[in-house]
Amino acid sequence: MEKIDQLDRHILDIISQNARTPFKDVAAECGVSRAAIHQRVQRLIEMGVITGSGYHVDPKSLGYSTCTYVGITLEKGSMYKDVVAQLKKIPEIVECHFTTGPYTMLAKLYASDNGHLMKLLNHQMQQIPGVTATETLISLEQSIRKEISTYRDNPEE
Repeated sequence: MEKIDQLDRHILDIISQNARTPFKDVAAECGVSRAAIHQRVQRLIEMGVITGSGYHVDPKSLGYSTCTYVGITLEKGSMYKDVVAQLKKIPEIVECHFTTGPYTMLAKLYASDNGHLMKLLNHQMQQIPGVTATETLISLEQSIRKEISTYRDNPEE
């Protein structure tokens, strides 16, 4: 993978705070041309540094008032891919990670209320073959939401 330089990091810092920032504004802040910004962003996309763009939708505005993290224990770790395929069918699940520690997997989901959450757990997640246990952690408030800092020293060096 190509290395990213300080200009790339500066561009990433600006657009990760607001992806709708016009390239002319990014160019002005970085002291380069709009064409240079366009070329840099395109290269960062091709390199896989920028993996997406879009809008963040507030789940509460859609009636999902409960954010929950569910630790999932599997009968065997090798069942992970099959379980993930089933979890993908549950639209309320927005993230899933294969983890170390007390759980085989950790899923993030949104529910409209505790009754909805109970249905998701009891009638969907816990019914998936290979799932032996779940532990639920309800988020009371999201205190931090941001992208990874672009100005940290490169961890690979």
